[in-house]
Amino acid sequence: MVIALDGFLDAGNAGAIACRHLVAEGSDGGGVVVATFDVDQLHDYRARRPPMSFVRDHYEGYDAPRLVARLLHDVGGAPYLLLHGPEPDIRWEAFSRAVLEVMERFSVSLVVGMGAVPMAVPHTRPIAITHHANNADLLTGSSPWRGELRIPSSAQALLELRLGEWGHDAVGFVAHVPHYLAQLDYPRAAIALLEQVELAARLTIDLSALGTEADEREEEIARYLSANSEVDDVVTALEQQYDAFARAEESGTSLLAEDQPLPTGEEIGQQFEQFLAGLEGPDETGGPA
Repeated sequence: MVIALDGFLDAGNAGAIACRHLVAEGSDGGGVVVATFDVDQLHDYRARRPPMSFVRDHYEGYDAPRLVARLLHDVGGAPYLLLHGPEPDIRWEAFSRAVLEVMERFSVSLVVGMGAVPMAVPHTRPIAITHHANNADLLTGSSPWRGELRIPSSAQALLELRLGEWGHDAVGFVAHVPHYLAQLDYPRAAIALLEQVELAARLTIDLSALGTEADEREEEIARYLSANSEVDDVVTALEQQYDAFARAEESGTSLLAEDQPLPTGEEIGQQFEQFLAGLEGPDETGGPA
């Protein structure tokens, strides 16, 4: 079972993009919904209000949130479940038990989670992935973290913890998305996640269409940087910091970067408010950027 929940752990909408791609590219035309969760018991409507349409003088087209498990097949016909939708706001323990029921009903042997977090990294370098699992034998990569980190929890993280306690294997991957792109769709991060899913779940996924989307986004970013030197300077600073860290890791001397201080959070925020506005706003001719 592959899992990606929208919301907290989805910088760049990487998990949501990956799920849309799996549904669109499935060999069975979007698959079959085999389990539906009672969203009314899990969703805080006032915190995350679903969109709807107002047409002239009446309401219509309410987009009700859905949290479902789909039966899909990969390129080679191998079956798997995809659990996707909004992260539950409440009743995480009940949600975990409900997922366990679905797993046992369909004899799921492994859960593979996807997520993404914003990090102070440049988009011009490879996307790093944090590997995690409730069984050390499932880990396919080393962790870049040392010691213990206290972090905000999520329904997906709790599910992995509980599954381990209940004797079920779960592994997950978190993509490190450049923090200045965290509010945009970033298909490149979705590709990085799906490549890990292929390896962990032994699935074959056609990523060509997603690769085209990623190339188009990278071209947009490159065009904007070439026309905005101040923003480009911030990315250059991140590149220098990244490369210094990588050299230190390779040499084993120090994890601290050389004398290349990062811009302050305020400086980065100011520069990339302009950056985001440039990607989403109109161009000089008045058309879409």
